[in-house]
Amino acid sequence: MTLLDVPLLARLQEEFRLSMKRLLGDLCLDLESQYADVVESLALPVAYFRFLGQALERDAYAHWKVVGWIEALNDLVYFIDLLQQIRAEQKPREFAAQLFAECEEKFFENSYLDDLFPRGVSQASGLERRLNELCTRLTQELTQESLCLVPGLPMRWCASRKLSSWTVVAYFGGNVERAEMLGTMAVGMEGAIYEAPPSVKRALKQSSGQATILVRPQKLSLKIGRTVTPLCTMRGHRLEWCWTHRQPVVAMETRAGAVTVGPTLVYGKDRQPRTVASTSADQVARIGRAWTIIQEAWPEGQEVLALLTARIIPLKAKGVVSFSYRHRPGLSFINCFDRDNLDLIDDLMHENSHHHLNLLLRKQILYHGDRNQQIFYSPWRRSLRPLRGILHAAFTFTMGAMLFERLSTWASGPGGSARWTQAGLTQRDLQRARFRCLEEVESVRYSIQDLEYASWHLKWLTGSGQRLVKQLAEAIEQVEHSIAPQRKAVLASKFGPALRRHVKELHQARMTYGPVRLGKV
Repeated sequence: MTLLDVPLLARLQEEFRLSMKRLLGDLCLDLESQYADVVESLALPVAYFRFLGQALERDAYAHWKVVGWIEALNDLVYFIDLLQQIRAEQKPREFAAQLFAECEEKFFENSYLDDLFPRGVSQASGLERRLNELCTRLTQELTQESLCLVPGLPMRWCASRKLSSWTVVAYFGGNVERAEMLGTMAVGMEGAIYEAPPSVKRALKQSSGQATILVRPQKLSLKIGRTVTPLCTMRGHRLEWCWTHRQPVVAMETRAGAVTVGPTLVYGKDRQPRTVASTSADQVARIGRAWTIIQEAWPEGQEVLALLTARIIPLKAKGVVSFSYRHRPGLSFINCFDRDNLDLIDDLMHENSHHHLNLLLRKQILYHGDRNQQIFYSPWRRSLRPLRGILHAAFTFTMGAMLFERLSTWASGPGGSARWTQAGLTQRDLQRARFRCLEEVESVRYSIQDLEYASWHLKWLTGSGQRLVKQLAEAIEQVEHSIAPQRKAVLASKFGPALRRHVKELHQARMTYGPVRLGKV
């Protein structure tokens, strides 16, 4: 079995779909049977969620929209349970301290810690109120998002239940996590957007994005203040929208489906998202060109990329690295403005590698217990990290080393130089790709020694974890062998001092942090 086992990943995706469908059913059952009073007070439409679960197609259960929605519902059930507990809690300070520790570990990708403990420390006073406010907010967000997953379904729901109307509090001020612009609705799974008329956008700005969605059996409307405007109408089996339809922006068509590009997240000087803006055609073309280069230079890698990455959100953010969320598989946020063409190629594969490993982690347990001790030196962060962080880094940067080696090979031999230039890459880019490959080989080898120590001496890794580390070791050994002929040229180039310095830093780190000693490099 290799790291790029596409049939295996496809099977894991299918298992993942089934598990998410089961999870949605289980969550709805828990809400109805164990938390009925809280559900009623929150006006959480569990029956509609069940209706939605039946309407979703099989493939949708691995889609980043649906997965994120179900994961958020799972979070809500967790917080509802805490809300019930705290109301009967006899030791609120101990409860708060335990919850603070759990949130630090469990919700590092979310803002829940800030919501519950805004001072950054365990705080028992007012915790019940803050929990209730968080549950209320999640209910609103989940309900609004559920209306947009299957076009026309809310109206069919009202018709099936013989409900004359259903009112849903909504926010249309833009969404950073899903990269949705003010005054737009992203409906369905394909990336289509419906944009409000200018008058509605102005009203939404005045209301700070606050509005109410009115659902009727044949009509969907938006209420802003006292003004009601139509969203869409059901004509027989056809849905007619009053808002402007914006087709999905497609960067690449693959065997796994279209890869779409969303709006751009624009960051401020504080490195925080400031607004969501339209993405230029030039950036879409750059993404498409980068994807094509991967396809030509590394077909096997592109197969995995096509399987696991479905949508790209450009970032206009100086000093902000590309990122992705575990709970939004297939959605990659890529810095397209502060990075050059080689960086863009690298970032596409890097974020895909996170999707790749996260899929494996949903199936396999790689290590025993939490293992949060920060005892392993990370060559990438130059600081001590827990086992989980080292595993993620070793995996993603092994993929990076493989990518750079394939790019180097693609640019070599007959026609290689012409291919490289036609791809919009420079000779300096080629030197840097080879340097990055050698740099990642050194870093991954360092971390693999730590992972092997964690496995054989500390007994922290499971059988699955041991097999994965073995695959990483074999892959990086192959890369090292393939890139070896370029090492002398890189050391003689402008990147030579940086490579020597990196190797020296790793030696020093090993001597400082252990737990094993490097042999002579």
